[in-house]
Amino acid sequence: TKMDKHNQTVLNEFILMGITDRPELQAPLFGLFLIIYMISVVGNLGIIILTKMDSKLQTPMYFFLRHLAITDLGYSTAVGPKTLVNFVVDENTISYYFCAAQLAFFILFINGEIFILSVMSYDRYVAFCNPLLYTVIMSQRTCWVLMAIIYLHSTFVSLLVTIKIFNLSFCGHNVIRNLYCDILPLLSLLCSNTQEIELIILILAAFDFISSLLIVLVSYIVIIVSILRLNSAEGRHKAFSTCGSHLTVVVVFYGTLIFMYVQPKASHSFDGDKVASIFYTLRIPMLNPLIYGLRNNDVKYALHRTLGQLCNIFSQGSLYRVMHYKHNNPV
Repeated sequence: TKMDKHNQTVLNEFILMGITDRPELQAPLFGLFLIIYMISVVGNLGIIILTKMDSKLQTPMYFFLRHLAITDLGYSTAVGPKTLVNFVVDENTISYYFCAAQLAFFILFINGEIFILSVMSYDRYVAFCNPLLYTVIMSQRTCWVLMAIIYLHSTFVSLLVTIKIFNLSFCGHNVIRNLYCDILPLLSLLCSNTQEIELIILILAAFDFISSLLIVLVSYIVIIVSILRLNSAEGRHKAFSTCGSHLTVVVVFYGTLIFMYVQPKASHSFDGDKVASIFYTLRIPMLNPLIYGLRNNDVKYALHRTLGQLCNIFSQGSLYRVMHYKHNNPV
């Protein structure tokens, strides 16, 4: 209709509600978000570099951990910088196309993370229950094929949902009740019939969420049963500590997703969603490298080795400069 066309042409930007409209809170919140985002970037970049460079971290577990850090970095960067800018500017707007791009990248990386966590659970299951066949089952080729499937599937889901939403017409209302362009706040702004897109999202979300969660649950049930069968208490403790960091990450991530999306509409509050979306777009990418870094001895030792090597390089460089200076400037 003419009305729909008119609405589509008029709407070339959205207004993001942000966290608060109280001006005195803008500066402290900007500072807090900046610190969280910087820790997230440094932590995840650190894990990507360590797992790529350190010879002792060339196992499938750390291959998947590197990709987990890439997805963490991806979705926190899709949202973080724009959120920080919005604390500083007066008019909290986002353009139509930037909003579509933000939604697409956000879905891509969140979806990727869900399946990387489930593949990591399967990897732990193989390591515990088939240790002799581990290198055969989790070969380098298998790892790359699994990652390729995850990225292709996530890209398909991301493009399908984003194109479907942005091909529908938005009404005159353009206030997004969130910090960034997320699915639920955008759906509430559409004036076309949203039944088809809602059904697509429901089917995709249910498939992705249930299938990945089943892999995690089955893997960990088998792992826990195997650990409890171990005779020595020391062996059990060592086995639990190996899985502890991944299990912590899984519980935090799935717990937040369930809180955000798996709740009845009546109890759905946008304020609650805002808190949850802050948690898993900024806090989880910050927590993951900290959990793996603090709980995992391999990562700690790799960090010490790398820092030690860097110190050696720098000290040798300074020594060379001192010797060079003395040679050129004899007393």
